[in-house]
Amino acid sequence: MNNVELKKILHTGENESLEFKSSFGADVIESLTAFANTHGGKVIIGVSDSSEVVGVTINPESVQNWINEVKNKTSPSLIPESEIFDSNGKQIVILSIQEYPIKPVSTKGKYLRRVTNSNHILSTSEVVNMHLQTFNTSWDYHLSNQFKIDDISFEKVQKVIDNLNHKEKKVIEDPLTFLIKNDLIRDEALTNAAYLLFKKNDSILTTIELGRFQTDIIIKDTTRTKADILTQVEQVMDFVKKHINKEVIITGDAKNIQRWQYPIEAIREIVMNMIVHRDYRSSSDSIVKVFNDKIEFYNPGRLPENISINDLLTNNYKSTPRNKLVADFFKTLGLIEKYGSGIRRIIDYCASEGLITPEFKNISDGFMVTVFAQKTEKGSEKGSEKGSEKGSEKGSEKIITLINKNPSITIKKIAELLGVSTRAIEKQLATLKEKGLIKRSGPDKGGHWIVIPKGK
Repeated sequence: MNNVELKKILHTGENESLEFKSSFGADVIESLTAFANTHGGKVIIGVSDSSEVVGVTINPESVQNWINEVKNKTSPSLIPESEIFDSNGKQIVILSIQEYPIKPVSTKGKYLRRVTNSNHILSTSEVVNMHLQTFNTSWDYHLSNQFKIDDISFEKVQKVIDNLNHKEKKVIEDPLTFLIKNDLIRDEALTNAAYLLFKKNDSILTTIELGRFQTDIIIKDTTRTKADILTQVEQVMDFVKKHINKEVIITGDAKNIQRWQYPIEAIREIVMNMIVHRDYRSSSDSIVKVFNDKIEFYNPGRLPENISINDLLTNNYKSTPRNKLVADFFKTLGLIEKYGSGIRRIIDYCASEGLITPEFKNISDGFMVTVFAQKTEKGSEKGSEKGSEKGSEKGSEKIITLINKNPSITIKKIAELLGVSTRAIEKQLATLKEKGLIKRSGPDKGGHWIVIPKGK
């Protein structure tokens, strides 16, 4: 380092990989530990918090003694690199540490990580997650010490296989082989994911509380599900549908349009995210509260420290599923489409119906999503139609383009090409038919689409 580089560093100030300390002490070791648990970094000793060079008094053994102290007070032991630098007659010591490969590192029983320009103590669950992520795995991937293969239902597994074959996935394995092939059973033992997906009996591990609230304290209807997580998707959806409004629009076709109080695609996306990303090690339950004008979805398990609410809203983050094996299996079943885009789709679905943006927030030891029945300022019937056009006009144009290229194209294929759900495509096709822009000729299987020229 030279004085020019030091000046730049001092001007930049403390950040995710840089800390200033006027002297060596326990807080220096904590910062080095936090850097090792994040992306590495430097502690510059002899610079105050206000970026002023104050220098530090050292003798020939000082720096080596500091390094030994860091080594003895960290586990696994950290050995930082050191550099002594003279700045206008004042000595500065730079201790550097790289990201440690096996995490987390602790100092005196404390586990820390670096967030922006400060050190944060990790919770127990964050310590466990960091350790699992070191080995590119997650809790649900681990073999269960509590449950055995006899605790799951092979009939439920067979139903999943039959459903995949119905979708032309061509699964030829028997249930046991199918589970082994998908890493749900390893070494003749059950993974936590396999138990969550196919457990034979109800258990408190997956409890979801469901309530219909007239006010914050008056409950009109309540139920609870402790089923396997695949069954819970439809159970939660059925409860929500039971307690929200639905409008039936007569189109003149054999199939009318159903317009719900909230976009069902958004609700399903929230429910899917809730079940897939839940922290099943937490003693808390998932909770769904349906009010007259909103629905709250609470789930144990906060956002990772490196992802903010703003990151979610701007889609500026890398998705790391809490339950990797569960998420991968849901993707195999076609229940989720791709990682990291669910929040954006939820917002877009609500915007297309003229609803205000859902609320996302960390609360207590979990995460909550709230969708509102309230319309935006342009959410009158006319404004809602304009908002809907903004969200679906481009999609409708793309659908018509695909139909022109291939009149026999299936709904499933359109959904795959546009990266949305089949339900969303069905809704857009119904709208296009209602507007007289397309029509169907022949049966569902073997028939084809016809694009009707404008003006006819």
